[in-house]
Amino acid sequence: MDRDDAWGPPPSRSRALLVPLFLLTVVVLPVWWVLLLAVFLVFLAFAIVGEVLSLVPGFERGFLQLIDSFGGRVEIWPRWCVTLPELLHEGDAGFYQARVDKRLAGWTRKEEAAQAARKAPPPGPYDVPLRDFRGVGAGYVVQAARGLGWELSHDRHSDPERVVRLRRLPVAA
Repeated sequence: MDRDDAWGPPPSRSRALLVPLFLLTVVVLPVWWVLLLAVFLVFLAFAIVGEVLSLVPGFERGFLQLIDSFGGRVEIWPRWCVTLPELLHEGDAGFYQARVDKRLAGWTRKEEAAQAARKAPPPGPYDVPLRDFRGVGAGYVVQAARGLGWELSHDRHSDPERVVRLRRLPVAA
């Protein structure tokens, strides 16, 4: 695949693939969320008990690295799941354009409100996942974002086949 092709919309998925994935999502996703909640509670309980173990050199750093690596690898919405809007609007570029535009407009509105109030901007990450731009491609996200004063993040890599990571352009004083 050519590098530029990755920034265009991916091919539409067939209804024969989407319906079983949607049914699997309806059944498995609630179980997945309960498991994530259970793991979070285990981490929380272990952190409370770990306060005593913090006397051991390096324990706290190791525990924080474990939590960071777990949080970085586990997704709340796995990539394989298909929501009802995705099932109904697969291949509909207008739907996905509206989805991207709504997300970017919300971020822009919050950033501008913080500037007007002379406060720090809301913390990121400003990530647009594939499920939001599937029908229009990552190139559309970058183009629409530039029109609103955003650009690709320089410190966090964007993968046009999974996520587009943005940052707000600095405002001239």
